[in-house]
Amino acid sequence: MPERPITDDLELLLDVLPEGLRRTLVEREDLGSLLEVVLDLGRLPEARFPGRGVDLSAEPVSRAEIAHVVERVGRFAADNRAGIERTLHRISALRNRRAEVIGLTCRVGRAVYGTVDIVRDVIESGRSLLLLGRPGVGKTTLLREAARVLADELGRRVIVVDTSNEIAGDGDIPHPGIGRARRMQVPAPSEQHAVMIEAVENHMPQVIVIDEIGTSAEAAAARTIAERGVQLVATAHGNTLENLLQNPTLADLVGGVQVVTLSDEEARRRGTQKTVLERKGPPTFDVLVEIQEKDRLAVHRDVADVVDRSLRDIPPRPEVRLRTPEGVEIRPGDAKAEGPQEPLGPRLDLAWPGRPRGRTRKVFSYAVSRGKIERALRKLRVPVVLVDDLDEADVVVALKGQERRQPKKLREAAERGLPIHVVRTNTQAQIEGFLRELFDLSEAGENGEGGALEQVEAGIDEALESGRPVELSPQASHLRRLQHELVETSGLTSRSKGDEPFRRVVIFPSSRQAQ
Repeated sequence: MPERPITDDLELLLDVLPEGLRRTLVEREDLGSLLEVVLDLGRLPEARFPGRGVDLSAEPVSRAEIAHVVERVGRFAADNRAGIERTLHRISALRNRRAEVIGLTCRVGRAVYGTVDIVRDVIESGRSLLLLGRPGVGKTTLLREAARVLADELGRRVIVVDTSNEIAGDGDIPHPGIGRARRMQVPAPSEQHAVMIEAVENHMPQVIVIDEIGTSAEAAAARTIAERGVQLVATAHGNTLENLLQNPTLADLVGGVQVVTLSDEEARRRGTQKTVLERKGPPTFDVLVEIQEKDRLAVHRDVADVVDRSLRDIPPRPEVRLRTPEGVEIRPGDAKAEGPQEPLGPRLDLAWPGRPRGRTRKVFSYAVSRGKIERALRKLRVPVVLVDDLDEADVVVALKGQERRQPKKLREAAERGLPIHVVRTNTQAQIEGFLRELFDLSEAGENGEGGALEQVEAGIDEALESGRPVELSPQASHLRRLQHELVETSGLTSRSKGDEPFRRVVIFPSSRQAQ
């Protein structure tokens, strides 16, 4: 894996430690991987490295040693954190009931340049980005590097709201790790939300960078900022999207959750209980990144869509990104996740080798699980739109028990001459069988990489024969990439068109591009 430049000013942190401890650390060969030094009164001093801790002395920490460190660092703020001027190191205090410092955590702060490469395309897009991950996994490091890239390399007006001076370091002059981004310090953690709004109103930023959104006031301030068209790059408490949805204080960042009571008829039509969970509103952040390890990220590119799926018990399938010796590897989904991988939504009526070209079918479901129909659509990839109004439908699917009862909706469908397909039970197999019958599909030839490549080969032939552009059906990003490569080897050109989940490849008979 290519090495990334690191600056840690480690000698400045060592200089505040008692001489004996400093000398012991300097002699260690693994000093470069030091994470923190822990000094607790009456206990052995400990140096922590990735995956292990090492005692630095056979003698317990004394009050004099703790006082030695406290005298040499900056003033402790209301959050019991201090720093060393123009460094990223953080010293956090433990106090007794008399407010005396009886323990210290001296954490090494490092600016690692180049870490943003794994999500650089998302940051450059101008979409608001939320980072999640456990402590120590690299959220603040990525945030700091994002601020530098946005300010220095993309020339955007960036304001860093630095509550505990972790992003830009202690002191009045920001650490060079944030580049030309400007930094606003926060007098106390309780005032972070006010400083966020002040940053927008007073300094006209294009981007605001925030570490650790953790209160409802901060979540509300973030929404206000996003509504003013400012890009947000932030971290929040929580490791995963699921954590965030279960946190009533922060759920608003991803759209919030509300309880909705359905009518009896709507509940039967959906095949659900009368009380369901739905997203309350648009999310503050467009993209959510779970930092699983320092070199492994899960990227949810459409937060609104992912939340809607989660509330329908459809497991998310994030894009997984890995930093490897060859560069950044992007995988379309997490192998640990269950359920279908392709996006929800109606399929477009496009060329598809081995599948009928017929028109898009508009299906009205009565008492058949909509979620299971959508899963079947994602698996079979047939041109279907699920409609909520019988007036728009050209096909009805209903449970056998409902057909026997002949409710008003089914009687009305029969009177209009709409074909009514009946499934015996609300099982995935029955619903897939209905769709196979509707489109006269066999069990063979399920789609995936093979189907995508067969489709592009047929599209190339059609473009050469007709001399006109040919649109393929929507595919996941990794399959589109394979399709583009195959088109290039044929001497033709191609480009992607449309928005997810309907983004697809268009093949051109010559080098000209679509307007």
